[in-house]
Parts: sequence; structure tokens; C-alpha cells
Amino acid sequence: MSVQASALDLHPPLATTNAWRSRALAVILMIATAGIFWVDSRYPALLKRYHAGAQVKAAGALTFGAVYQVDRSMPLSTRVWRTTINWLDANRVGMTFSFLFGPAALTFLATLRRRRTRSIYLNTLFGAAAGMPLAVCTNCVAPIARGLYASGMSTESVLAAMFASPALNVVVLAMTFALFPIPIALLKLATVLFLIFVFAPAVASRQSKSAPSIVCPIQIPDSETWSQALVSTARSFLKSFWYVFRVAFPLMILAAVLGALVIELLPTQALIAQATVGGILLVAMVAAFLPVPMAFDVAIAYIAMTKGVPLPYIVTILCTLGIVSVFSLSVVGKTISWKVAAAAYATVAALGTLAGIITRTFF
Repeated sequence: MSVQASALDLHPPLATTNAWRSRALAVILMIATAGIFWVDSRYPALLKRYHAGAQVKAAGALTFGAVYQVDRSMPLSTRVWRTTINWLDANRVGMTFSFLFGPAALTFLATLRRRRTRSIYLNTLFGAAAGMPLAVCTNCVAPIARGLYASGMSTESVLAAMFASPALNVVVLAMTFALFPIPIALLKLATVLFLIFVFAPAVASRQSKSAPSIVCPIQIPDSETWSQALVSTARSFLKSFWYVFRVAFPLMILAAVLGALVIELLPTQALIAQATVGGILLVAMVAAFLPVPMAFDVAIAYIAMTKGVPLPYIVTILCTLGIVSVFSLSVVGKTISWKVAAAAYATVAALGTLAGIITRTFF
């Protein structure tokens, strides 16, 4: 019996037409994983934050809740490890989903004949459409993005999905427009759309058009039975899981520590002073670095606004926090390119700085 593997190019062999059983099993795996996460955890949590409205609260420096209370009177090392534990606890469900869904998506996409088109902009649109309903933060979408890229999806599709998931989710958008004046909400939306439809295609156009062999292909017999499909799908999923986990998990731990260290080093009254261009730039650089959960950018920006933080800083936070993070950028660097990761960080920080300056000038 001959065995054929899915290849990663625009015109792979027709043998993938034999993979319908493996494809069906991979789809069931994806639907089960996503359905449990969306119904049991993510959308109820997002709707709860949306309905909280002006009463939305954040108990931790990087999280909505907290396992351990953190007080500024504590030594720095104590605050850092407590904030790290709080972050890991807050992200445990989302990260579990992403570490399962990313490999499942890679397993499914490996059975498809095409995973990209010849149009950069169509690929970008597909990526944004795939990312919007995912409902995961920039941290949790990173392992999924690694799986998508390994399956042969284009750079622009992967980046668009990463930007769209935390920022274009319908509940997060509703929160943004409910809590902030329309011009500020539109400014936030404009920066996200720029990242998706301008930055992602532009950076992808500079990437090599050649694509490597698929990372974890499903071995497809000429005539596949259900038992063979089950074995091949399970084998591909396990290989895909290890491919995603072995890189993303250590980076996740490192990002939790680095994020906790940065936020705990910031002075308590850092945002109370009058907004300056230098201050806006610093806020943008820090916010684009921090790994925060879904909708935390909207919540913390609103809380800061109610406490009298200058509006330019509020807008800068809103346009940078939660779009990328040290974790998502490190996964992009290890998976796609460190140049792409650096460009994404610089662009998000620049857009946030520009939004802050516009607010300082015209609002």
C-alpha cells in the first residue's frame, strides 16, 4: 500500500482527496475543543465583563482576578512571583484551549489541498475572518498562530488572525464603544484595521514566497479506512501538539515573569503627570510589551480614565495594550521571523504613540 503525504504549496498532489475521513475527524476535534471553550468559559466571561459596564474591575496588575494579593510594600521579588502566578492562573483556561486548538487546526489544515491563495489581500481577509470568532487574547492566540503557520497558511493570514482575535471580537468591540466616546473608539478601531489590512500584507510581501514542507503531515493511504483515519489523525495531532508546545510553553513562562517584572517596576503614579510626547511613547512601548488577558485593555483604560489619567495616555493604552505582547511576539519570532516580530512591536507602539499625540492635539 503506497503512502502519500500532504505537501505545502499552492498545487499539492490530488491524493489529499482521499483524506476525507481524517479531515472529518480533525474537524470534529476542532469543533469539540472550540465549543467547550466558547460555551463553558470564554463567551460567558466576556459577556459578564460587558454587562459589568462602568463597574468593571481588575484585581491584579495584569489580570482581572488574583490568586495572591500584591501590595507595593512587599519586596519586588515577592510581587513579581505573585503577579506571575496570578497571570498563569488567569490564563490557564485560554492557554489550555490554544495548546489543543492550535495542533487540531494544524492537523485539519494538513488535509486540505490549499491553505492560501495567490492574493495577499484575500489571504489577509481570510485570516481576519478566522481570528475574529476565536475570542482569545494575544497570548492565547500565539500557539494557535504557530499551528496555522506550520500548516502552510500565509504570513499575512496568520498575522491578521493574531490581530483580529483580541481586538475585533464582537463583545470586545461592544465594550469599547459602550465605555468610550465614539471618536476614541473609532481611533482604536482604525489602528487595528491598519495592522490587519496594511501592516500584515506589507510585511508579508517582503517575505519569501516559497513555502517549506508541512511540519506535521497526515500520512494518507490510497484507500483510507476509519480505523486508519483515526490512527493517522491521532498521530498527527500528537506530533502537532509537541511542535506547538515545546516552543510556546517555555516562552509562556518567560513572558509571565517578564510581564510581571515590568509592571511591578513601574512607579504607581507614573500616569498621573501631564501627558507629554515622551510619556506617550513610553506608555506605548510598555503597553505593547505587557501580556494581558482578553478585554483587559478596554477595562484598564476605562478604570484609568475614571481615576483621572490624562486622555492621551488612555488612548495610547487602548491602542497598544493587548494587541501584541512579549509572548505573542516571541512566538512569532520563533515561528515566522524575528524581523516580523520586531516590525509588529514597532508598528503597534508607533500607532499607539500617534493615537496619543492626535488625542493630545485635538481632544
